Amino acid sequence: MSRTQRLVIVFMLNLGLVAALVTVGITAHSLAVLAEGSDYLLDAAGVGVALLAIRLSARPAGRARPAATDVAALVNCGWLLVLEVLVVGAAAWRLITRTPQVHGLPVLIVSGVAALTMTAGALVLRADAGDADADGRDLSVAAVLLDTIADAIAAAGVAATGGIILATGGWYWLDPAVALIIAVVIAYHALALLRKVLGRLRSPIARDG
Repeated sequence: MSRTQRLVIVFMLNLGLVAALVTVGITAHSLAVLAEGSDYLLDAAGVGVALLAIRLSARPAGRARPAATDVAALVNCGWLLVLEVLVVGAAAWRLITRTPQVHGLPVLIVSGVAALTMTAGALVLRADAGDADADGRDLSVAAVLLDTIADAIAAAGVAATGGIILATGGWYWLDPAVALIIAVVIAYHALALLRKVLGRLRSPIARDG
């Protein structure tokens, strides 16, 4: 399976989950599930950027122009960081004020399905590692893989939260608390990848590439 085909599969998985997550997030009053849905929508856009970058990278590039895949990775990291800042703000607001009632069962079901789906997507992208260049220059796929792994972990955490809320009949504060923790972890890893991308863009080899 080619790199482009793997990215298309992940693109379709993200789009397929967005509607369900947003619907359940609104009806169940779950900030964590809404964060999942918006994250998947941005991820789908990020995969589209990565696909475009791969297409552009096949064309001859000027010596002063950075690799298109590196630029795509930069854009993906930027989108992810903006989203996590918004999630942190919303989660903090709910924790400071009063968290509304969260319906645990739909959160558990939809997030469990999302976790399994994104795990499958991560495995599809992970197989692309063998196709990477020896110097690991294509970071756009690495950014998409990071997003997909983060989505799977986040969805599993939200599913567990839904299960606890369902079992206790309360503890609604767990929803924004988990959303806050997940956002901070994802932002940390996104910053690490962002530093790597910026280092490559400053490299003469990347500009010649």
